[in-house]
Formats: sequence, structure tokens, C-alpha cells
Amino acid sequence: MSALYTILLLITSNVFMTLAWYGHLKLNETGVSSNWPLFGVILFSWTIAFFEYCCQVPANRIGFVGNGGPFSLMQLKVIQEVVSLVVFCIIANLLFQGQQLHWNHFAALICLVLAVYFVFK
Repeated sequence: MSALYTILLLITSNVFMTLAWYGHLKLNETGVSSNWPLFGVILFSWTIAFFEYCCQVPANRIGFVGNGGPFSLMQLKVIQEVVSLVVFCIIANLLFQGQQLHWNHFAALICLVLAVYFVFK
């Protein structure tokens, strides 16, 4: 069960992370934040990133084998990277519809899936 909680928290964390890192670009594109000073954009992003950390830290604590979880540190990191890229691809296609996925993006995702396979071997 801790594996499921870890994965769900990592997914939630990465939704917040992607919105914190790239959401301000969409706000600027729509004109909402085009007049904000850089400090305001940073503060906005860090406010969202707070919630990312509220999910990321528990995910790592619950999932880490040293705390009774099922994953090694290396496994947690590789899972995190795969989840991060999958969530990014979904959100980028929803928010920034001009961003197309190409064959090389899919090839990279396949390489990441292979990385997960090898790290669990």
C-alpha cells in the first residue's frame, strides 16, 4: 500500500511542480502576469512549489526502504523522473497546445521506462 501512496503523492507533487515551474509562462501568455515584476512571478511560483514539497517529502519518506517503504533511493529517483516527464507532457499539451510531441520525445520516454526496468533489476 505504501508503494501506491508513494506513486500518488509523486504524481500530485509533479502536477504542482510543473505548474510552479511553467504555469507562470501561461499566465504571461494570457496577459494575467505580463506586468508582474520578476519577484512577483518568483513568489507566485514558490507559493505553488510549497504544495509540491508538501507531497514530495512525504512520498519519499513513505516510499523509502529505510523507513519501511518498498523503494531504494535510486528507485525513488528514477520513478520521480518518469512521473515528472509524463506529468509534464500531459500538462504541456493541455496548457501549451502549440507544443507537439514528436518521435524523439516518445523515444526518450521509452528510454526512461527502460531505466525504470533496469533500476528495479
